[in-house]
Amino acid sequence: MAKATMKKSHGRAVFPTPGHDHDRCASDAIAHAEATCVAHKEKLTPIRRRVLESLLASHAPLGAYELIDRLADQGARPAPITIYRALDFLREQGLVHRIESRNAFIACAHNHESGDPVVFLICEKCGAVGEAASAAVAETIKSASRAAGFTPKTPVIEISGICVNCKAA
Repeated sequence: MAKATMKKSHGRAVFPTPGHDHDRCASDAIAHAEATCVAHKEKLTPIRRRVLESLLASHAPLGAYELIDRLADQGARPAPITIYRALDFLREQGLVHRIESRNAFIACAHNHESGDPVVFLICEKCGAVGEAASAAVAETIKSASRAAGFTPKTPVIEISGICVNCKAA
């Protein structure tokens, strides 16, 4: 099995590299989800788990109907409301993010309890999404919000471009 290899450092985006151990990545994310649900006294029901596992199958965002199609391949076709409820739950627990510009969702195994903005770097070629943490961006947004007397609810920034893997190809 390949060693887990992720491009990461504090303040930089995380994109899977060619040697990335995706099975370990997904199993670590499921373990994180289980721990999060236990900590919040919530249940990771079978449908919620299946939705999360489908999102973890790649690092590209998926729409609700793409999730329905993937889950239908595993058994009965779930109703859209079932998927949206599962996604709402997973978002509330911080296990899934919505990529507004794509009207799609992506799994997340990071802890975002600090309320800092989430910065998504979206590759225009392969569709992969990296998350970037930046204290400077967070402070700028907090400062600008305070100056305007504004309280951000979900500060998210989406940036399109070319990921490190596509740039190298």
